[in-house]
Amino acid sequence: MIKIIDYKAGNAPSVLHAVERLGFQAELTAKPDDLKNAGRIILPGVGSAGATMKSLRESGMAEALCEYVTQKKIPFLGVCVGLQILFEHSDEDNAVCFGWLKGHVKKFDSTTVRVPQMGWNRVRFVNQNPLNAPNGYFYFVNSYYATPQDPGDIWGIAQYDGDFPAAVRRDNIVGTQFHIEKSGEAGLALLKEFLENGSKLC
Repeated sequence: MIKIIDYKAGNAPSVLHAVERLGFQAELTAKPDDLKNAGRIILPGVGSAGATMKSLRESGMAEALCEYVTQKKIPFLGVCVGLQILFEHSDEDNAVCFGWLKGHVKKFDSTTVRVPQMGWNRVRFVNQNPLNAPNGYFYFVNSYYATPQDPGDIWGIAQYDGDFPAAVRRDNIVGTQFHIEKSGEAGLALLKEFLENGSKLC
């Protein structure tokens, strides 16, 4: 079963609609016990890193996600803030995050570009993995971006005040800084790849 984490700061219903549009069955999940039969896990993101981590910790979902993602190796997709909290620390709210990937999250320089970045941006995929990800335009709304310690964790690159990681991947964990559910046909195609072939990541 595809589980979409539903928490106070997320946009889980939009992701659920995108998954169902592709013909897959999924359900919103707010309690740790709901993850027991998870075959895929998606963590949407809207809002700040600090608020997201606070909500996940208070619900017990943070601990459960660590178990299912890092120990049981369930294929996991983090979207927008869901990508950022994969790292150790975010400058947003000075938040301590999951730390599944080494690195931290920084803010775009508002003296050189408009913050937040809002709109369509081209993503070039590198370090290809078992998921088929053709280059294309995806929809972003972000003031912060990840800086992975290991360049091998970078899966996709976009440009905004220079290059920044638009997608990351390590083992069974993938993340997109762009809103995959709002990125038209390109986003749906990439989401379908994860849903159909996520098991190949493990």
